[in-house]
Amino acid sequence: MFSAFKRSIPQISIFHNPSLPPSTKALDMLRAALSSPFPPVSASNSPLKFNLEVIESAPTADQIRTILDYLPRVRDVDDPHHVAALISSHPSSPSLPDRPHSPEGLVRLAQKTPLALKWPIVVDWTNGRASAGNSEGVGDVLEYLRKRRDGEAKEEEDYQPKGWFS
Repeated sequence: MFSAFKRSIPQISIFHNPSLPPSTKALDMLRAALSSPFPPVSASNSPLKFNLEVIESAPTADQIRTILDYLPRVRDVDDPHHVAALISSHPSSPSLPDRPHSPEGLVRLAQKTPLALKWPIVVDWTNGRASAGNSEGVGDVLEYLRKRRDGEAKEEEDYQPKGWFS
């Protein structure tokens, strides 16, 4: 009956490095989706609604744990905190044996060598989706929001209370 109370505006964060073109492109895509019709091919579409937070620093260790759960990839079953998905191939990145193996290690690496991190990292905290290092993943996050807006994405099962009045 009151399902509208459960709907919330998605919270999107972009961990942004303004000196990198992919990060700037991703931020431009997010801002355009907020202010212009989405998708832009039809002027009859409305802009997407989400709260955008721009963070010009690396995520914290706790945020990294959550982001790793949200990334669409096959996880290494032996290492549930595998952080390789967030390490870039930039020459300043450590070689394979020297790479960090924990979120805390990744935070230390990002503080010491910011280009070792895949920028941008875009996270939809509300819907549990993330993208790291490319604008295509940002497009996937935005497309999911469009599907939710247009009713094409399956909504989570409505809460059905058990008790006297059900």
